[in-house]
Amino acid sequence: MLFWVLALLILCGFLWHYKGQLKIADITDKYVFITGCDTGFGNLAARTFDQKGFHVIAACLTEAGSTALKANTSGRLHTVLLDVTDPENVKSIAQWVKNQVGGKGLWGLINNAGVLGVLAPTDWLTVQDYREPVEVNLFGLIDVTLNMLPLVKKAQGRIINVSSIGGRIAFGGGGYTPSKYAVEGFNDCLRRNMRAFGVHVSCIEPGLFKTALSDPVKTAEKRLALWQHLPPDIKQQYGESYIEKCLDKQKGTTSLVNADLSQVVECMDHALTSLFPKTRYAAGKDAKIFWIPLSYMPAVFQDFLLSKREVELANPKAV
Repeated sequence: MLFWVLALLILCGFLWHYKGQLKIADITDKYVFITGCDTGFGNLAARTFDQKGFHVIAACLTEAGSTALKANTSGRLHTVLLDVTDPENVKSIAQWVKNQVGGKGLWGLINNAGVLGVLAPTDWLTVQDYREPVEVNLFGLIDVTLNMLPLVKKAQGRIINVSSIGGRIAFGGGGYTPSKYAVEGFNDCLRRNMRAFGVHVSCIEPGLFKTALSDPVKTAEKRLALWQHLPPDIKQQYGESYIEKCLDKQKGTTSLVNADLSQVVECMDHALTSLFPKTRYAAGKDAKIFWIPLSYMPAVFQDFLLSKREVELANPKAV
């Protein structure tokens, strides 16, 4: 009996693997729109999918990013300047894309644009510190999706939302984690709504990667700037040495950051070209081995482990 159970499990595993390897037939007539292509995941994705033969429309925030990308890609790739927080800009770009793709529609929409914002204890922050990550990571993503949705439905294509392990487990104060939790919710609603139209919606949850978004120098500068403007009572609670210890701990975590951005682009590629794309992709060893498993654990266990990463406060009772 045990033999047949094992044989069945092996067969199911083989079929599952084989199913994941099946690809769409032709990509040379398909259009893909990617946001956040100045640097990082979006930039590598634009260059990768251009090399594969897709008609890539790469949205960059800056002229410099657009120029650099065009210099390293084929004539098939087009760049557009897009600020996802500007509704008029989003609407005009969507109309331009509609004219560009014609009756074929848009095969792939990759919502990659995002910002980190400030990572700091919640009682250091104001509501303004939450606005930028939420505006870019959530409302910008939603606005782009809603404007491009008719084109994706026409092609019965794919929508890929780049979330984060920060959308599965909260690891720091600020607007980034709330924005990514909301992206996960929007992604799930969209996936279920679009199923009847033949549109596949996937979510990618990268771990910690070495990109401009997670630049440790900029992150430290933002936190230090907040510290310098905190009222004396907050500083007393945390202790004068708190900020230095935080920055030292941050330096110690740089070795854990994934350097190979292609891990995320490979997830995008599978979601874009597989006949059976996954609903969720974890990218990076830390995401697969630590963060995603931890997200399934009881809250008390999560709190215990994550508290070990925190700097101890000097006098939390001084309130």
